[in-house]
Parts: sequence; C-alpha cells; structure tokens
Amino acid sequence: MRRRYEADGYLWVKHLLPREDVYDMRELYFSHISPAGILAPSTSPRAGIFNPELDPLHYQGLGGTPLKASQALLDSIHAHPAYRSFLAHPSLRSFVRALTGWDHEVMLNRGLLRHNVPRSLSTGIHYDQLFLRAGDPVFVTAWVPIGDCSAEGGGLIYLENSCAVGEACEKEFVRRQEADAMSREERIDAFNKHMGGGGHLSHDAREFLHAEGQGRRWMVADYEAGDVVFHSPWMIHGATKNEDGSGRIRVATDLRFYEEGARLDERWMRTFYHGDGL
Repeated sequence: MRRRYEADGYLWVKHLLPREDVYDMRELYFSHISPAGILAPSTSPRAGIFNPELDPLHYQGLGGTPLKASQALLDSIHAHPAYRSFLAHPSLRSFVRALTGWDHEVMLNRGLLRHNVPRSLSTGIHYDQLFLRAGDPVFVTAWVPIGDCSAEGGGLIYLENSCAVGEACEKEFVRRQEADAMSREERIDAFNKHMGGGGHLSHDAREFLHAEGQGRRWMVADYEAGDVVFHSPWMIHGATKNEDGSGRIRVATDLRFYEEGARLDERWMRTFYHGDGL
C-alpha cells in the first residue's frame, strides 16, 4: 500500500473505521449544530438531511459564508471532546504509522470538520501545501467522510497522477513571489496577491482539466462511512457539488499528519476558529 500511495499520490482505504463510530460522529455533529436550524423537520441528526426550505448559500460550512449565528457552533464543535477523541481513533492512527513507516506521528490540531449542503458551493481545486507553506511538504492528509457520500453527494475528486502538477504550480508561485521580493509572511499566506479566490487554483474542475490536465482524468467515487482517503501534499483535488437526491448533507473531516520531529506548520497547531486567517 505504501508503494501504491507513493506512486499514485493517494490511497483510498475501504472500511478502515467502524461504520457505527463514524455515524456516532455524524450524529454528534448535527446534534451540535442543529440549533442553527439546518436540518429538515422531523429528521434525525444521524441522517443529516438538509431543510429544503432554506437558502443553501446561507448554510454552508467551512470555506463558505455561513450565517453569523452558525459560526460559533461550527467553531465550538472543533473543540468538542468527542470530536478530539474521534481524531485519536486507534484504527486511524495505527494505519497512519503502518502506511508511512513512522514510529510516531504528530497530528495538526487544526483538523477541519466541513459540511456541504445540497445545492450549495463545493470546495475549489487545490493542493494542500498551498495552505501549509510554513512547514515542509512531508505530511499525509487523511480525508474522512462522516457518513456515506455518493459520487453526486459532494465527495472529493482527485486529478489522476497530479502530484507533479501541484509541484509545478508551487514552483511558479515561488518564482512570482521572489520576483516581487515578498516577505516570508506574505509568501506563506495562501491568500496572497498571486493566489486565486479562497487560495484555490480554480473553482471550475472542467476548466482546470482543460488548462492543466494534459490528458489526465478527474476521479470520483461513492464513499462509505468508514472509508478514509490518504493523499500527498501535492495531489490536486477538490469536491463535487452536492446534488444528493435525498437532501443528505455531506460532512467530512480532513486531518494532517507529520512524522514526529519534522518541520511542521506551527500555525496549524491551533484549533480551528472562524477568522483564524488560515
């Protein structure tokens, strides 16, 4: 599996986590944020069905523009003891060590719990090192869908064999930054003047494929609760728009692991909150 991860830039592992543990986390998430009114009446937090009477653009998760009333709930779930315990799940942590060969891993505290309601916006095209430039590109990202997520449900998409594309993009950004004599603080900022909206490379997967794909394909999948996808700092990815026919809200958490002793991005050792600048 390690050879496959190194060759492909990602590894999709089926049923790594117990399904019920994942759905317990889903239930906790929607129970916690339900005061925002996001759920359809008479539906359970475990199901996580969006209220179709609401404007989806007002009920986006991280990376979107949620209502101010929702932001405190989205912030506080990241510090919830049950979420922090979920991130320490022994099945996840032991697999990270087995995949990498590390004796000890360090997880960045700024794990992200991100929901995506039907008919809302999706995550833009990017590679993760864009946002973690203060550390070395030696981490592994784990993307964990919190519940089943069909190909139409807003899951991650990966541009095949794209690590070289990500590295080439970053080299070009570095060239521009050096030409402008930008300070270190400006260079590590994913939102500096050379970056796209939200720090992303594009918000149009088809357009990006035409411009940068060089014959590659976007890969999409039906993910199940318990699956985990691991990917490289350079792997180009984004997410599909959530068009789930049953109104199911996509929730996932993305986590970053370094080997103990590696130069990591210390900015990401703080728990997420809105306005943290990252």
